[in-house]
Amino acid sequence: MRGKVTPKTGKEIESMRVSGKFLGLILAALEKYLEPGMSTMDLEIKAEELFKQYQVEPGFKGFKGYPNILCTAVNDEVVHSIPNKISMQKGDILSIDCGVMVDGMNTDSAVAAVVGRETAPEAQRLVDICIAALWKGVAQAKAGNHVGDIGHAIQTLVEDAGFSIIEELTGHGIGHTLHEPPYILNYGEPGDGEELFEGMCIAIEPIICMGRPDIETLDDDWTIVTRDGSLAIQHEHTLLITKHGNEVLTLRPGEIPLH
Repeated sequence: MRGKVTPKTGKEIESMRVSGKFLGLILAALEKYLEPGMSTMDLEIKAEELFKQYQVEPGFKGFKGYPNILCTAVNDEVVHSIPNKISMQKGDILSIDCGVMVDGMNTDSAVAAVVGRETAPEAQRLVDICIAALWKGVAQAKAGNHVGDIGHAIQTLVEDAGFSIIEELTGHGIGHTLHEPPYILNYGEPGDGEELFEGMCIAIEPIICMGRPDIETLDDDWTIVTRDGSLAIQHEHTLLITKHGNEVLTLRPGEIPLH
């Protein structure tokens, strides 16, 4: 993912604000709709209804041949999981990852959710740490800082909690396409990597697991799982770097940033 990183124009930013608003609404509705006994395909069908309701275009469907609106990673699934008809059980953990496109501009966000809103303490701690790590990264996303400042903040929290960063999977720049430069690593050293500047749009997405960080791709050529079968989770927001910090473009209704 090479190329020059350029600031977004005012018109492009406004389109991304609209896109992010609808993405926040869609993910909030899907998380509220989620119940034990549902399948991830049920969530996909609900997402189709929501996209029609809001009259927005899905960012994932057709991207590099991906067949669906959502990526729905359950338990040991990490990312890029194609929705299926397998029933989820109370206590399963789930990442619902989705993109919205408005006027050709993309936003990308994922919510770390618990099926039935109650799970084993260690699974809940994994989810909580992933969410907190996202916000630690967001706090470092400001003009003059570097990609390494974001990654270091995420890595420190996750590894201090005893969990693993899956290093092959990263955040990214975003805008005209779903994945733009630069890579937004979930690990690193302060001051390393691309410098952040006003007008840059990035997606920060800690992707972590309970066991070893080794992963593999299943025969569908999309679904990535942990090799040791340990639980994994992802949480993500798209944000704009501003003169005085950042603006989270994909906030869900009632969501309160942790930093």
